[in-house]
Amino acid sequence: MSRRVDLTDKAREVIDRLKAEHGDLMFHQSGGCCDGSSPMCYPLGEFRVGGSDVLLGEIHGCPFYMARDQFELWQNTHLTVDVVPGRGASFSAEIPLGLRFVIHSRLFTDEELAGLPAVESAVAAD
Repeated sequence: MSRRVDLTDKAREVIDRLKAEHGDLMFHQSGGCCDGSSPMCYPLGEFRVGGSDVLLGEIHGCPFYMARDQFELWQNTHLTVDVVPGRGASFSAEIPLGLRFVIHSRLFTDEELAGLPAVESAVAAD
């Protein structure tokens, strides 16, 4: 079965560092402008997802959500989370490390599209 989102080994290492400090994590891709177009990493539960978000899957044990309207544009796109040196102007957990998560993307092949699971709506936390 195909996956909608994956990650690089470098991103996996950073997630391990962040988990050691913050515990369980989550990602959200809003599709906004500037830093809002980067994947944001938060301690699990510190970012509230709701009906306008979908769950694309998990990366290294972390749920990865995307704004539903952004997903409509990217539904045929495979995402790979990577990390690069630099500071973004966001609240993402990796920023104090002098790093930032980024997305590399490519279109799915027809075979991959046929094997994709359906996305799930995010349920708002109470």
